[in-house]
Amino acid sequence: MEVRALRVGAQRSGFFAEKIVHRPISNSLRKAPNATSGIRVVPKPSAAQALPPLLLDLDGTLVDSVYEHVLAWREALEDAEIRLPNWKIHRRIGMSGRLFLPALLRELGQKTNKAEIQSIEKIRSVVFGQKIPEIRILPGAKELLEFFTNNGVRWALATSGERYQVEQLLRGLNVAPTVPVITGDDVKTAKPAPDTFVLAAQRLGVSSNESIVIGDSPWDLLAAQRMKALGVGLLCGGYSESELERAGAYRVYEDPADLLMHIEELGIQTA
Repeated sequence: MEVRALRVGAQRSGFFAEKIVHRPISNSLRKAPNATSGIRVVPKPSAAQALPPLLLDLDGTLVDSVYEHVLAWREALEDAEIRLPNWKIHRRIGMSGRLFLPALLRELGQKTNKAEIQSIEKIRSVVFGQKIPEIRILPGAKELLEFFTNNGVRWALATSGERYQVEQLLRGLNVAPTVPVITGDDVKTAKPAPDTFVLAAQRLGVSSNESIVIGDSPWDLLAAQRMKALGVGLLCGGYSESELERAGAYRVYEDPADLLMHIEELGIQTA
């Protein structure tokens, strides 16, 4: 028979005396362990699993290339006798050219001619390629990526750019060959469609909705929303804090250096 030991004490002559009294346990108090007992043992995640996977944009996020893109688009558009102020072109930077041009031409009341779009894109690509040697790495970008690697954070790059140009932009960042780098060449539809980020998450072996997307444009953050991921915005691409927040950013930082300074806010411990 099961018994329960009860401790009974009495104060006698300045000391405490105790004895053990054994009483039967009522059947109503017995509990057999089962799935409905209200207690669930959750296995402790590994250190790598506890850190959120990070999916990073490139242009305007890690390299200071936004305004080179603006000037390349302006030159290509002017070659097609389409004249626009730089600020209006900048509003579309971060969006895939395959989506940018049809939307722009529609706004101007022009028909979307496939041959003309391909011609403009080709000229833009050539002009931008000539500007790549002038492009600098943004403050803290190299250190941020090194921090991720040294601390076991899983990360990948996802950009709408063409692969051969992306490879040139990455030269100063020392990105290891094991890091997934997704470009516009790898997907059918680039940003603001989430395809590049989704593919980057797949290459890391993680689900999209457990990832954090880091980018400088509303198009990055719109993609993050569509894949149910958290979005972090950076101001170094030229968009305002309010624009990034309206697009879904739950945190906004100045640049990679500022993000690294506040990295704990992403749930990544430094000590």
